Amino acid sequence: MPAEPTSHPEPDIAIIGAGPAGLVTALRLHQHGIRPTIYETVPELKPLGVGVDIKTVGTAELEDLGLLDEFRAISVDAEDSIFFNHYGQEIYAEKCGVHMGYLHEQRFVHRGILQMLFYRTVIERLGAHAVRLGAGVTGYTQDADGVTLEIVGRDGRTEHVRHDAVIAADGIKSAIRREMHPNQAEPHFSGITMWRGTTLREPIRGGHTICHIGDPTISSMIVYPIAQNFEDSGLDLINWVVETNGEETIEDWNQVGDITDVIPLYDSAKIPFLDVQQLMRDAREVYLFPLIRHDTLDNWVDGRVALMGDAAHAMYPRGGNGITQAMIDARVIVEQLVAHPLDPHAAFVAYDAARRVPVNRIVENMRGEGYEVIRRIVADRTDHQPFGDIEQVLPLAEADEIFSKYHSLVGSPRPGRAAGEATGFRTGDSLTGGTLTGTSEAAR
Repeated sequence: MPAEPTSHPEPDIAIIGAGPAGLVTALRLHQHGIRPTIYETVPELKPLGVGVDIKTVGTAELEDLGLLDEFRAISVDAEDSIFFNHYGQEIYAEKCGVHMGYLHEQRFVHRGILQMLFYRTVIERLGAHAVRLGAGVTGYTQDADGVTLEIVGRDGRTEHVRHDAVIAADGIKSAIRREMHPNQAEPHFSGITMWRGTTLREPIRGGHTICHIGDPTISSMIVYPIAQNFEDSGLDLINWVVETNGEETIEDWNQVGDITDVIPLYDSAKIPFLDVQQLMRDAREVYLFPLIRHDTLDNWVDGRVALMGDAAHAMYPRGGNGITQAMIDARVIVEQLVAHPLDPHAAFVAYDAARRVPVNRIVENMRGEGYEVIRRIVADRTDHQPFGDIEQVLPLAEADEIFSKYHSLVGSPRPGRAAGEATGFRTGDSLTGGTLTGTSEAAR
């Protein structure tokens, strides 16, 4: 349940950006009796984007905000996570969320629909005046007593507003990050292009599975459901993401893409329950996005101004960490503002000390392969050919250790197991290479 409001005097806090990070921060502040003002550039919020994977720690944050039931209603419970090579042979599988033994669920959801849930809740709890749409923050100045923001309205006029402190949640193109760190604000193209799409079809393996497919030296694909019985169709809305080498384009999540040249890369992927080429052909929408590398920062704070979410630690959209880590940022930064009600700078410094180093570590890990490294390991060890016995290529114990380290890195260590007991397993769902059986399910 939401925390009881505290009795300290209410500081005047500005939040820049009405994305998930900024909206959750507003809800966290409201729990403590603080009513911030959110400034958002766009004149109207719309449910844009495609799927996001909310890990167990993110679901815990939503429960603490009193939004668990609403979140469940718009999302899909994750049960199985299965990894395949470029030929559709199964490499490894693990249970997800409560099915592995965590206290909270891992869930898949449409990013835009989740954002609109946060937005509606902010309006309900704080009032419509809490969000100023069509108000783009372009810069700031500050003194010992507060921060002055420069805002350009939808009519092009500039105004200046004053606040005690500012939380910048203005995303990957953050104007505040650029002003705070002008020498570290320029991003770099990774050489990888990402296609993100959605397809309406019958449920895959019962409707609760995320599939990781491909040889990373050629192309990688991730597939998972983000809505069941979508628009009363009786079908699931399936989110899919494809990565491959590509040319640099603009950094825009809503840039429309063409998947025609990508489909042939999956000629060899023969998965019994999923035709990945047909999934792409049947797409309702396809977006093109270049994977951009943003430098990690050595400080998220400038006096009474602090960065959070993508503005502080933009990471590759791998492993379901972006929104989840932003939600944790929101809780920690508000906890520190409550602990230091008369000194926002001290609060922000404490927040930075608690969050920056571990989150930067996640950012660096996601620039590599995270747990997806197991698909590259198998490709390298088999010279990119089909395998006969996966246990001879990547023993279950070795794969299990990789995953255990990853889960600990992102702040959700796997639930306890007896010494030597595997958490991952192999389902036997694939045509070949999937007949070995480890632990059939994580302890509940």
